[in-house]
Amino acid sequence: MATGKTASKRGFASMSPEKQREIASKGGQSVPASKRSFSQNRELASEAGRKGGQSSTVPRPAETA
Repeated sequence: MATGKTASKRGFASMSPEKQREIASKGGQSVPASKRSFSQNRELASEAGRKGGQSSTVPRPAETA
């Protein structure tokens, strides 16, 4: 910043803590509990986590050279 001005607050930084909490709490309410499959089925969540872990440890073709 060559002009010497400080950056203005944007987004969540410009909001009061109460307003931030109000908006953030809506994220958990966006999907009804009946549609959150992982919260209903622990085995499904466990299997998905295992698959994700396995795929992240497999070397990509570019990394094997």
